[in-house]
Amino acid sequence: MKRCSRCLYDETVPNICFDENGVCNYCYVHDQLNQEYPTGEAGKQRLDAIADKIRRQGHGKQYDVVVGVSGGADSSYLVYLTKELGLRPLAVHFDNTWDSTVAVENIHDVLDKLDVDLYTYVVDNKEYDDIYRSFLRAGVPDTETPTDIGLAAVLNMAAEKYGIKYIFEGHSFRTEGVAPLGWIYMDGKYIQSIQKQFGTLPLKTYPNMLMPSFIKWTAILGLKKIRPLYYINYVKKDAMALITQKLSWEWYGGHHLENRFTAFWHTYFMPKRYGIDTRLLGHAALVRSGQITREQGLEMISKPQEYDPELVEMVQKRLGFSNDEFEHLMNLPRRTYRDFGNYKKTFERMRPFWWLMYKLNRVPKSFYIKFCFPDPKPSV
Repeated sequence: MKRCSRCLYDETVPNICFDENGVCNYCYVHDQLNQEYPTGEAGKQRLDAIADKIRRQGHGKQYDVVVGVSGGADSSYLVYLTKELGLRPLAVHFDNTWDSTVAVENIHDVLDKLDVDLYTYVVDNKEYDDIYRSFLRAGVPDTETPTDIGLAAVLNMAAEKYGIKYIFEGHSFRTEGVAPLGWIYMDGKYIQSIQKQFGTLPLKTYPNMLMPSFIKWTAILGLKKIRPLYYINYVKKDAMALITQKLSWEWYGGHHLENRFTAFWHTYFMPKRYGIDTRLLGHAALVRSGQITREQGLEMISKPQEYDPELVEMVQKRLGFSNDEFEHLMNLPRRTYRDFGNYKKTFERMRPFWWLMYKLNRVPKSFYIKFCFPDPKPSV
């Protein structure tokens, strides 16, 4: 199996291609982002300038910036960093009712220590479970899409409610990479389409993000999305040590495992249902950014993905599937977002608009790269 000569990605990764030296196109995307978002002194100056602008924009208001929190390491450190920048954040949490106990405790401990207010949006648990059942019945890999879209919508909702113009996101391409489009696709119309076809409950409390809202928040209200971790030498283990010592934060056992369904998706659903090892994302990113060697990364992914049988049983039981039903769902014909209604072609037609939104910091560059070009994307 052909594998990138620089990172860990192999030919099973969607839309991958290799240059004459065997380097994959995702490494080139990393290099483009690395050049556009410098670290070191240049990054510090950029981030300080952003913070100064946000501070001026927030003058006379209760808060300067919205920060999404999950109880995970990245978002917890981001709240700490925001305070270190002299800003007044409003922490925002989308509670999909699947949070682990540790994650909930982390949110409250971190925010108490930093004296930060929390805005939480709680979706109806029966409605949300019905959405998960719908995605499983649809036979698509994108069962985490409702959580990602729900969080994005709630961040915008909170910013609009409190008159805040900036949203901080806790993503770092140097530690997390950019997820291939064929592994997870997300947009509000896609969720609406799947729920309409397979759901039993209407979307009443779920904060979906359909195109009118998306346009309102990006183009009309002009809410800016900033990823501060792009501008610092963010080493996750060092950040975890800091927030553990200073903020009473507690480790929950693995990347993205602070949410129980997310843990199920990463450790069981994707490997068992699709043969996809999502650990590749983070490990390949760490190799590209020089935080681990390629040999160390290869050794990490050579070990089988572990999962918790009790967690799988809990997911099955909570969603109301018998053993036979669950087994049937895990062996359905594989389908993708292309089989359902979505905004992909609309995003492509609107590419000049979304390019402008990316340049104005209204959407992340990763959104523009992934969603606004025909699939498969042109090689870089």
